[in-house]
Amino acid sequence: MKTDQPTVRRFGPEFVGEQRRRYGSRQPEGRMLSYDLAVEDEYEPWRIWLDEQLALLPEKAAATFASNLWRDQNFWPDIIELAAGAALRARGFSVQFERRWGEQTPDWTVIDQDGTPVALVEVLTHSPSKETYGKMKAWHYLVERLKQIPVPVVLTVAGDSSQPLDAPDPRTAKKIAQDLRRALLSPLHQVAYRSQGYAFLLQADPRTGQTMQPPGMSTILVPPSNMAGVVSAQPLVAGIEEKVSKYRVLAKGVGLPLIVAVGAHKFTGLEVRQLDDLLNGIHTLTVQFSYGDTFVHDPVSFEPGKPARWDMPRDLAGVLWVDNIFPFTTQWRSNQGAATPAPTRLAGMPNTRS
Repeated sequence: MKTDQPTVRRFGPEFVGEQRRRYGSRQPEGRMLSYDLAVEDEYEPWRIWLDEQLALLPEKAAATFASNLWRDQNFWPDIIELAAGAALRARGFSVQFERRWGEQTPDWTVIDQDGTPVALVEVLTHSPSKETYGKMKAWHYLVERLKQIPVPVVLTVAGDSSQPLDAPDPRTAKKIAQDLRRALLSPLHQVAYRSQGYAFLLQADPRTGQTMQPPGMSTILVPPSNMAGVVSAQPLVAGIEEKVSKYRVLAKGVGLPLIVAVGAHKFTGLEVRQLDDLLNGIHTLTVQFSYGDTFVHDPVSFEPGKPARWDMPRDLAGVLWVDNIFPFTTQWRSNQGAATPAPTRLAGMPNTRS
């Protein structure tokens, strides 16, 4: 009698312990942005899910995913890719990872119950630039430095509303932390503190007018997020069209529908509703910003009578949207004008969880 083998724990307790030993004592700029996801108990369901997904891949592919997954530039693209495969399985298909078709290897080949290939799937993740990652890590370094000051206040950084505020380098951040420690521990009360060319503002509770006091006994800095700005799906659909251009000849040659599975890094703020707006020609404006942001976006011009609309290329069967919230719900957007439609079981099923 054949029994199911337990899933290999690549990201189990030993992995968590090793990550804590290697990175726990490092300064924040020396850690990956996904460090908390790798070690905190609340994210154990994520790590179990990842182990389950890797167990379904060929060993070589699983080992590559495992070694690269936690790098900042890889984490969300890998998550979205694995979640797309899980969503296809949840719809009753089998999938093959990077099956070779001549000179090309689409991310997933969808296989029906009788072993017949029924679709090709490429995965695309909308991600921030490397520059954005660097700025966020630099601000995070200063945030962690200021947490060591035993004065429970909330600070923001004053900035020019017409341009982004540059993040301090580690040496400058260290000096800022030293200056703010002396100032905050001084008996002189101030509402603004200047250091190394930056101005830090003491925040008051809008209800009482009194100095805002965070939980705990440390200084909290709410820095610029480097994510502020207009949220649009236009860069995403440009990427989709590049995928279609790359694989349309292959898909047409083998007679299979081409699907693009898409998702977005959390930092981008992009959601499926922005994609739907483009598909439906609905004119909306979404801007994301946080409490610490001063610069939001360059001026944006609109033509109210000409809302942006995206028509899927005929060589695209549809788009599978993958949410970036665990357990990664997916939503299907069919191309009614596709030359080769998607399998009925994919296009006709309701939204699912991976």
